[in-house]
Amino acid sequence: MKKVIVIGAGPAGLVAASELLLKSDDYDVTLLEESSYIGGIARTVSHNGNRMDIGAHRFFSKDDEVNKWWNDLMPLQGKPAQDDLQTGRKVTLNPNGPNPETEDNVRLFRRRWSRIYYRCKFFDYPIKLNFNTVWNMGIFTTLKAGFSYLMTLLRKLPETSLENFYINRFGYKLYSMFFEDYTQKVWGRHPSAISADWGAQRVKGLSIVAILKDIVQKLLPIKAKNVETSLVEEFTYPKFGAGHLWEQAAQRILNRGGKIILNAKVVSLRSANQKITEVHYIHNGKETTVNADIVISSMPLKDLIAGMNDVPQNIRDIAAGLPYRDFLIVGLLVKKCNLKNNTDFPTPADIIPDCWIYIQDTGVQLGRLDIFNNWSPYMLKNPQKEVFLGLEYFCNVGDELWNMSDDELRAKGTNELLKIKAITSADDVIDAHVERMKKAYPAYFDTYKDINLLVEYLNTFDNLYCVGRNGQHRYNNMDHSMATSFAAVKHILGQINDKKIIWAVNTEKSYHESKKSA
Repeated sequence: MKKVIVIGAGPAGLVAASELLLKSDDYDVTLLEESSYIGGIARTVSHNGNRMDIGAHRFFSKDDEVNKWWNDLMPLQGKPAQDDLQTGRKVTLNPNGPNPETEDNVRLFRRRWSRIYYRCKFFDYPIKLNFNTVWNMGIFTTLKAGFSYLMTLLRKLPETSLENFYINRFGYKLYSMFFEDYTQKVWGRHPSAISADWGAQRVKGLSIVAILKDIVQKLLPIKAKNVETSLVEEFTYPKFGAGHLWEQAAQRILNRGGKIILNAKVVSLRSANQKITEVHYIHNGKETTVNADIVISSMPLKDLIAGMNDVPQNIRDIAAGLPYRDFLIVGLLVKKCNLKNNTDFPTPADIIPDCWIYIQDTGVQLGRLDIFNNWSPYMLKNPQKEVFLGLEYFCNVGDELWNMSDDELRAKGTNELLKIKAITSADDVIDAHVERMKKAYPAYFDTYKDINLLVEYLNTFDNLYCVGRNGQHRYNNMDHSMATSFAAVKHILGQINDKKIIWAVNTEKSYHESKKSA
């Protein structure tokens, strides 16, 4: 039986371990996780009976294999959820699916609401050419944005940076309003210093042309086939948060005979003849060495290369220079949210319907605001009378924001909610909880420009597979991270021959939040 070591218990690592154990009896699988929890950045934490994600994660994919995997592990709801019953909202149901009011192992259908909050006004996300946008911007600014975009049709900029990528698709005016400052807030770098690869991966087919095309298609009585339609208007979500599903995945691994060791920090990998032979990890203060026939790694490339022997200096330098953006979230339980529901979508207590809101104002460091009530009413102990907000901040380990105490972050979050008029008084805040996440976002600058050399080097190791967001230093969505593991397992089982396929996941040109019409 071959010994497989899987590094990291995030979505990619959990899928890889689960798939190997499902598809074959020939592998002894051990999963090593540095932290004390399952799910990585997709985990859910509970605080005083209320749950919050480490940045909420939608369950949506254009990949049938991913959807089937989710459905097999956690079925879709067959009866309305608590908030749908209270509001009388019509909701998609899965025939013979579980009732979320009486069963826990269930994913809910959720309406996708996501907007930009800019100068105390709501704009559609992404920007749409509709009455709301014109009204909020004013006719003069709208005209400037229109002429600015027309200029890009006459003169395209070389896409040598994320800044030029955005300008080519939206024009300078919209770029300066909705992309420039927000991007710098998220990444700590100006868009002119970030590779266009980030836009190519996360924005893809989205542009003014795509938005206009979407508007026309919605007006047609018969929709065209095989064309990009609207942004995803519905997604699914586990009853008790994203981590609920990944905890189920971990249990499935254990049920199939796999082993999961938490608090196991991988410190080095030994190799010989282009094969990884040993994995060294520290657990409970003791270093342990295990032999490995196959290694599937979702640990950051920077750390992976740093722990390998006989790595050429140029490859070591590229890995050492790969940048990351760290992240923290301040969960604030409030008596009420002062932002008004100005939509026709009914919500309990008439709270805003948004799942998350992009905060574009530069007067606050807050980057994104999650409303966990709208992800699932079962996340809260008292969803009828309280609102659980997740305030997402982007930072670097060791900077002023990262080093703030939990009490200081509660005060900062409360003050910024007051600034954007999300609450009316500091007394509205009932409770708070802070979570920090290192290396949450692999970044596309510094030595990233040479990452292809790093990939080529890693592919020379026959039994090493790099999967997931940090494992490939690629800002993947959850489903794309899963797909890298599907591909890795298929290569291990001899179902595909080229390891490059694993690295080719999420390189298609279509926008990652769009869907194909039937």
